Amino acid sequence: MTDHDDNVRMLVAIAAGSRADFADFYRTNCDMVFAILLRMLRDRTDAEDLLQEVFVRVWTRAGRYDPRLSNPRTWLVAITRNAAIDRLRSRQVRPVTQPVDPGLPGPGPSPEAQAIAADQRTRLDGCLDELDPDKAQAVRRAYLDGWSYEELARDADVPLNTMKTWLRRSLQRLRACMDQFTDPE
Repeated sequence: MTDHDDNVRMLVAIAAGSRADFADFYRTNCDMVFAILLRMLRDRTDAEDLLQEVFVRVWTRAGRYDPRLSNPRTWLVAITRNAAIDRLRSRQVRPVTQPVDPGLPGPGPSPEAQAIAADQRTRLDGCLDELDPDKAQAVRRAYLDGWSYEELARDADVPLNTMKTWLRRSLQRLRACMDQFTDPE
């Protein structure tokens, strides 16, 4: 069974009220969620607080997850990103554009989890490098730095709908690229 299949199974069980599967889902995905939050919020305390809120949202919204519409990690990243953007907007502060020290540890990642995350990051960076530079930058700003579509369109000097199309097509290309690394079993 793949990580994808495990996550789908766990989300279905969480929707049915399984606390054990929720704990497993948390352990499987908390490092990734924490890394996204830390990168977007630039504040460890805020990231730790919001980590808990994200997983509360998972618990309450698991019944809404539809595996036909998205990958479970894509769904979780969307919840994480939206929560971080909400937090940034409540602060009314733009995120800092300098990168976070990649050596900062998350809340208890195992060496295996760190190795897997590093491998996935390398794959993602390779897939991002296959995109046009302006589109790769827009994806990074939108999904890693929390820029809104309006900010991205203004910065790139393109209409809002063009930016949305760029991002949608870029994400489709990234998914196809990342899928080539997925075990077919």
